[in-house]
Amino acid sequence: MITVLLVALAVYLVAGQQIAERAKTIYAASRIPAIDAKHVAAVALVVAAAISFVPRTSSTPTPAPFPPDAFTLRGRFVGPSAAADAATVSALCDELAACIEYDGMHDQRLKTGVAFDDLRVAAREARCKGDSIGARQPQARDAIHKFLDDAVGSSGGPVTPESRAAWVAALRDLARAAADVTR
Repeated sequence: MITVLLVALAVYLVAGQQIAERAKTIYAASRIPAIDAKHVAAVALVVAAAISFVPRTSSTPTPAPFPPDAFTLRGRFVGPSAAADAATVSALCDELAACIEYDGMHDQRLKTGVAFDDLRVAAREARCKGDSIGARQPQARDAIHKFLDDAVGSSGGPVTPESRAAWVAALRDLARAAADVTR
């Protein structure tokens, strides 16, 4: 709406006088009935009503669909705690990805695959307070284990920038897959 008003103001500033003179000439030559303030107000209300019914587009972008071969955990979380467990796994993986990514841009205290695994275990124990989601959700645990082995391998050795990026991508993919279960 503000855009329309700004454009109208710009047009008026540039060519307002010429447009007004041309409109007066056309109006004088035609046999249009006189328009009073009541008519102008009625037209303004109709225009305002029409503008208010124009559908608004969302400023939130629609997420792109995942490719058909994207990793999924649907059907892997089962039982009464399935949604809560999936949400916990999603949050945990997203936070781990953020920590590993941050560490790579700063001190790089996490220098080996063993350090990544130690961080994962410590975060899981702290978040779940010793409760094992893997014991409750063995299908999800096994799928996640296989996915991580395929995506980042099982080496506990030194981490390169490429392997760090692979860990971050894999953990974010896990977070997305677990969050998809809750939708």
